[in-house]
Amino acid sequence: MYKILAKINKLILPSFTKQRLDLAKAKKWQIALIGYRYYVTTRALD
Repeated sequence: MYKILAKINKLILPSFTKQRLDLAKAKKWQIALIGYRYYVTTRALD
């Protein structure tokens, strides 16, 4: 389930690393989105 969700996230959600987002200046929703993507990715790798 997480592998499918990770692929959907990769297609739909923006990549902040490509945009060179500074985490110190990131907004709350951007940090939440990064945390969500991290959670899904780590679960997909298991």
